[in-house]
Amino acid sequence: MVAQQQTNASLSIAEKNLPVRGGKRLNAAQTDLVSKIRGFLKDAREAAQVADWARARSLSKKAQVLSEALVTSL
Repeated sequence: MVAQQQTNASLSIAEKNLPVRGGKRLNAAQTDLVSKIRGFLKDAREAAQVADWARARSLSKKAQVLSEALVTSL
């Protein structure tokens, strides 16, 4: 249950950190980061659907960490 809660928390944070196309232009590195974050989010959700919470937690945490790095680079 803890892994499920951690997964959901990380997913939520990562999604909030993704830039909403609010006029800010992303450079190539930032665009690449967004792509990686979206990939981790997708994979984490797929792992969660089959109740692989350890994998889902790991992937969602990666998405969260990358999204926080993205926010600091904006």
